[in-house]
Amino acid sequence: MKRGSDTFECWLRRVLTVVLLLGLPAAAISAGLTAYEASMDAVRVQRAERHEVTARLTASVKGDDDRAKQAAQVRWTDSQGLVRTGAALVKPGTPEGAAVRVWVNRDGTVVAPPMNTLNATTSGWFVGVMATFGVAVGTYGAWAGTRLVLDRGRYARWDAEWDLVEPRWSGRFHR
Repeated sequence: MKRGSDTFECWLRRVLTVVLLLGLPAAAISAGLTAYEASMDAVRVQRAERHEVTARLTASVKGDDDRAKQAAQVRWTDSQGLVRTGAALVKPGTPEGAAVRVWVNRDGTVVAPPMNTLNATTSGWFVGVMATFGVAVGTYGAWAGTRLVLDRGRYARWDAEWDLVEPRWSGRFHR
């Protein structure tokens, strides 16, 4: 004796298992590769737009915390011979005139170093793992939600059947 809801639940479990077996790797690989390629595009663009120059500090950087870098004014000469200034992060205690390597864009503005391939690889792996997690949670949520709805229906039918049977059963034990 099998209820229709039991048959439906069994088929749903099978379908969700197939979704997990096929969809999980597909989602992880496609999302990870997409994120990696997008990050690699950003790496290529940033490498093309940024270059490293040697600048000199215009003032000493005071401070006693050796861990945190501080913003300081630096000066350098660009490829056209123009003297430029900007702010760069340097270690506390660096003396005035010290050479500092900074990254600048085509406009001569100090910018962060370009992304590297490790950043792109990490981004791809992170997005792939998150896609895997999302598919797994979504599949479990679909199963748990459907199971909750089916169980509520089962309990409602059980209560209705018990309401019909209970008066006859309880009367048998009263003598």
